[in-house]
Amino acid sequence: MTEEQSARKEPAVITVKPEWCKGCGICVAFCPKDVLEMEGGTAKVLRPDDCIKCMLCELRCPDFAITVE
Repeated sequence: MTEEQSARKEPAVITVKPEWCKGCGICVAFCPKDVLEMEGGTAKVLRPDDCIKCMLCELRCPDFAITVE
């Protein structure tokens, strides 16, 4: 792997299923990079480029409304 390839960061693909999200805010509270915010009672991805793919939002969501790829 070249230095250029290792320097490139693949952006995370974060999907929130609004029909499953009950607006509890657990994902927002656990995100260490403030990628998510509550908007209109639903979690929204506002800063996907800041995501470090720690998966805490997906792991803590009680309704399986968030996926991180």
